Amino acid sequence: MLYEGKQVPHRSCGIALAETFGLATPAYQALRRGGITGTGACGAIRAGEQVLGEVLGDPSPTGAVTPALRAAITWYQAAAAQIDRGDAPDIVCNNLTRRFGDFTGPARQAFCTNLAAQVAALTAEALCRFGEARPAIGPVEIP
Repeated sequence: MLYEGKQVPHRSCGIALAETFGLATPAYQALRRGGITGTGACGAIRAGEQVLGEVLGDPSPTGAVTPALRAAITWYQAAAAQIDRGDAPDIVCNNLTRRFGDFTGPARQAFCTNLAAQVAALTAEALCRFGEARPAIGPVEIP
């Protein structure tokens, strides 16, 4: 719903994921359209990894990777690799969306909305499988 932008104002894919899990959004802005330029990895898929890092990672900047984070990322990356990419050879944003032509068109928006929803579900499942507590996902305020 956050990405789709029909019931609430549109958020970029990374910001939609951060908000879904109650996290601060500024760093997730850099994930918009594959790292702003379209040449980086899908912002939604990268956001899922970042959410896992924020929630399951060691809060110490010098801490080691926690066992929960390692297990969650390993599972998440394998699961995300199964998402339908169409004819794209990888998860680079431009490659995923090129087949739709107009980036602002409804076909591309529907594809990315679906992808963001799948990523949110995988992220939630990884948190449930490997975290100590279930993620608190609250309702979205609809004006």
